[in-house]
Amino acid sequence: LGKLAVNSDNRVAIVRAGGIPPLVELLGSGTDVAKETAAAALGKLAVNSDNRVAIVRAGGIPPLVELLGSGTDVAKETAAAALGK
Repeated sequence: LGKLAVNSDNRVAIVRAGGIPPLVELLGSGTDVAKETAAAALGKLAVNSDNRVAIVRAGGIPPLVELLGSGTDVAKETAAAALGK
């Protein structure tokens, strides 16, 4: 999803298809690589202001913040980028 989310039309389609909740879930329960990938995808989706609202509503902020303290170096970087949008 992260690679698809570089395109603005795809970002909208991913959100409409319900893609944000599974990504948020991966932040808390996935493997390290899954967490890194999910955070990166959420960061790309967060370019759109409506998507930022959807990420907040899906509970995405707490697990992104958690990754800042306990994730791999890549997860910390991608979580920080997602939160910075």
